[in-house]
Amino acid sequence: MKRHDVVPGGLGRGSVITSPDPRATRVALSNDLSCQALPRDAKGSSSAPPEGLGGGISRDSGWTGPEESAGVAGPSSPDSNGAPAQDKARAVAIAVLTLALAIGCQAKPAVPTIGVAFETLQTEFWVAAIDAIRADLTGRGYAMAEAIADGDANRQLEQVRSFIARRVDGIVVVPKDAKSIIPMIKAANEARIPIVLFNRPPDPSDAKSVAVVADNLGIARATVDHLCGLARRTGKKVKAAILVGDLGDVNAIGRRDGFDQAAAACADAMEVVARIPTEWNQEKALAGVTNALQANPDLGLIFTSSDFMLPSIASALKGAGRYRKAGEEGHVILGGFDGDATAWRMIEEGTLDATGVQDVYFEAKAAIEALLDVKAGKAVPPVILDPGFVIHQGNKAEMAPRMWGARVAGKKAGGA
Repeated sequence: MKRHDVVPGGLGRGSVITSPDPRATRVALSNDLSCQALPRDAKGSSSAPPEGLGGGISRDSGWTGPEESAGVAGPSSPDSNGAPAQDKARAVAIAVLTLALAIGCQAKPAVPTIGVAFETLQTEFWVAAIDAIRADLTGRGYAMAEAIADGDANRQLEQVRSFIARRVDGIVVVPKDAKSIIPMIKAANEARIPIVLFNRPPDPSDAKSVAVVADNLGIARATVDHLCGLARRTGKKVKAAILVGDLGDVNAIGRRDGFDQAAAACADAMEVVARIPTEWNQEKALAGVTNALQANPDLGLIFTSSDFMLPSIASALKGAGRYRKAGEEGHVILGGFDGDATAWRMIEEGTLDATGVQDVYFEAKAAIEALLDVKAGKAVPPVILDPGFVIHQGNKAEMAPRMWGARVAGKKAGGA
């Protein structure tokens, strides 16, 4: 059974170490505590003995050594029995202990360790992703140091710096955005620690990293191609709407462009009448779909750039009396992107026609393999694409085992 402990210091708030070996976790924690026993100056940094190792330590210097920190008496006052010599010997011992502790603070973790820094765990996708990475690392005998930035790019930078200070064997990051990750990549480069970006690529720069990302354009196009086929079967030109994500996110841009390519190739069967900006916000999605249905009561197809917004779409359709199963009169052809648990449940009930699935398990495995290959000196491309897949009413039995959302839904149904 793996151990999952809060790290006392060094990694920042919300940080943990998960190790396949409980003993390894205890070693990592004890190393950290020994570092905390080092004397601290007013700025919080470790203080060396005032007179160095060669010159001994003055009893009047005011320096407090690790023996005092541990509740052990320090140098005593001289007495008539030669106590000053004992004081000097004890001072030398303290200095040697301090040096040993300082070296220990820079020592590598007891077992191979990968630092994993996620920007957030607010959606099921990110939770499934970090669980998949953890499972992959455990299977390879690696410990995982985990840090969550809660949407704060500055905090994430400090977390990555902490990983570097601990001399982890590699770093996996889900960055806040494409720009803020650049200093983190450069810091890892300087430390010669391989770094892989998970699901979000960086802006162009001279910093060296590997990005494992979904083929957003390809998956979105394949999904909308399937929806187009359903539209053609109606025998009439279907009015369509797209919910666009935050265009500051490269993933949203790729999904929008994939939709546009498929829509252009399907101009004979569908007409795009509404483009709904959401900025990945469910309330904006609900308002936008509600307005689109009011303006176009005969709206026949909706594609969302994220399954995260499916509940908003369902609410708007219910309000308009249009929430119907595939095959029922008045059904709105509905497609999504991500493959979350909500999407799986709606596919099972028949209200969602298809969704493009990011293959979390492929991405987790590819990220760790890329990290280890870079560390081994092998050539790795700067971008590794997850081809994903489309799950729909016709192939759901076959594809469900590969869909991360179906697994999450199964765990919830089983009370896990």
